[in-house]
Amino acid sequence: MSPSSRDPYALRWLLEPPADLRAQLKALRKDFESNPHVIRRLAGYSLDVSQLNQLGKTIAARRDDLAKAGLRPFRVAIAATHTADFLITALPGTGLRHGLLIDAFQADYGQTAQAVLDPASTLFEFEPDLVYLAFDPHALGLGSPRLDEGGGEEAVQSAIDYVTSLRDAIHTNSSAGVVLHSLPMEPAALFGNFDASQPGSVRWMIATFNARLAQNLKPGDVFLDLAALAEMVGLSAWHDAGRWHEGKVPFALDAVPLVADHLCRLFSAFRGLSRKCLVLDLDNTLWGGVIGDDGVEGIALGQGSGTGEAFAGIQSYAKQLRSRGIILAVCSKNEETNARIPFQSHDEMVLKESDVAVFVANWTDKASNLEYVAKALNIGTDSLVFLDDNPAERERVRQELPEVAVPEVGTDPAEYVGILSEAGYFEAIGFGAEDRNRAEMYQANAERVSAMQKIGNMDEYLRSLEMVCSMRPFNSLGRTRTAQLINKSNQFNLTTRRYSEAQVESFETNPAKFTLQVRLVDRFGDNGMISVLIFDRSADEWVCDTWLMSCRVLGRRVEEAVLAHVVDAAKADGAKRLIGEWLPSPKNGLVEKHFERLGFNFVADLPEGGTRWALDLEAYEKPALPMVVETTGAVAGSEA
Repeated sequence: MSPSSRDPYALRWLLEPPADLRAQLKALRKDFESNPHVIRRLAGYSLDVSQLNQLGKTIAARRDDLAKAGLRPFRVAIAATHTADFLITALPGTGLRHGLLIDAFQADYGQTAQAVLDPASTLFEFEPDLVYLAFDPHALGLGSPRLDEGGGEEAVQSAIDYVTSLRDAIHTNSSAGVVLHSLPMEPAALFGNFDASQPGSVRWMIATFNARLAQNLKPGDVFLDLAALAEMVGLSAWHDAGRWHEGKVPFALDAVPLVADHLCRLFSAFRGLSRKCLVLDLDNTLWGGVIGDDGVEGIALGQGSGTGEAFAGIQSYAKQLRSRGIILAVCSKNEETNARIPFQSHDEMVLKESDVAVFVANWTDKASNLEYVAKALNIGTDSLVFLDDNPAERERVRQELPEVAVPEVGTDPAEYVGILSEAGYFEAIGFGAEDRNRAEMYQANAERVSAMQKIGNMDEYLRSLEMVCSMRPFNSLGRTRTAQLINKSNQFNLTTRRYSEAQVESFETNPAKFTLQVRLVDRFGDNGMISVLIFDRSADEWVCDTWLMSCRVLGRRVEEAVLAHVVDAAKADGAKRLIGEWLPSPKNGLVEKHFERLGFNFVADLPEGGTRWALDLEAYEKPALPMVVETTGAVAGSEA
């Protein structure tokens, strides 16, 4: 199918579902235990509204089994000024594709304001993680022209005030985040092309509202650019006038799977589950031809042909992803010497060897090599996206590593960038210095692993890193990154409690909370913020509410340095002991013995299956550490 003739609603990065999908789903409702991973595989196909509905029924029937399989529970409430039933039924199946076990709630039709302004409403009783405020131009007073003097500006500001007041009410009445969305442009024009510049026309008001809303986001807000999605589909395909007049359905039903996917990728990003690394094949993926057969002069790349420019475009997009913190890796069946030649000597290579964190070129199967890439970067294979032109290789990886995202890119390299972008694997809900530098951080981490292998002795290796560990209370500069870590850290996370950015902000000035953000720098570079702690303070004891750490710094003795700082602060506050709890989750078995390793004494088993520990502050002895520790501007002595 040519780009001009393809289905505008298609989730074209996904494979078409099997013909017997309905039968497979029906069988799963009866016999889930025989193959519990099948349902997640089926969710990974491009499903229409009816198929998502069928998948949702299977999820409902097997919810307890899916919860045990390690899916992240997620609760979303929709408060809409139009019909949203179709999204409610589509979200559970779509969420499964993104690793989420979704419970969805819908406020009564026409009761948007009442649902969010009343703190005792059923919406807040539902205890959502996110509330999606879904509006249409007519409900906001932007559906009809306002051509009187200043009328358009008045209508836009009134709409902004209304939306942000409801947003603020949600933040006041709950800890939930809020999804706000831009408004798709209406297809009918009053003045024709002049609409865009005429204040008070519907197009002018919607464009002005969208720009102003994006400028009014607060911590805890998530932005869905529905206007951009409608433009991608095409306004004539997006809008269905008949559906609107009959049932106040704001867009064509065929667009439901696409909207649901965009929502669920935002939910996933909100929970810190976006992908981190793009792994690239080489031959016929980054250039045309086979480097081992065609030589550097024979491959198609760069100016001079449409095909060559398409491959250069793929490299440019990959480099742009790296500039926003996405890690790049190479996984190719090739002789490594040949594979590196274009990076070193082809004038039109956009990517350089220095852009690639892990370079794997050999004749081992790609699934095994992808596992190696993840291990070298100290991330999970579920953080990988694998771009490969070869359908057989794509299918092999899907079978061997179903958690790796493998877009179905087709045969035209000119389409690769569009397909990869549309898939939304690297969805972001914010962007800061930590995000910008993430690729360098992980690349430096791979170098650390190599250094450790060369030195061998752990103590010598740690001293050779020349580490500087800095500890600060929560503040506005680190707020976004702190919230990101809280919502995405799973393995080294003692309690797996989740807090929104707005809640993190409230902790900054709460005297009952002791907060800590920890950063680590070494001779290879800045690791950024790598640990977050929250303790509840009382006269005699401090109780650990949250203690998490990035797994990329495991084994560096950072947790010992952190504990020493907490002990000093607690003693200065008059406390006698620290209390720690381990609350089990599907992924945090790594830290089951964390408090025991740090010298805490066992107190009791907890009803929910965890354990409680205590540390006598007077009996605590501070260890010698292979790092310099900086606390709130002061430098504490160390062994470094």
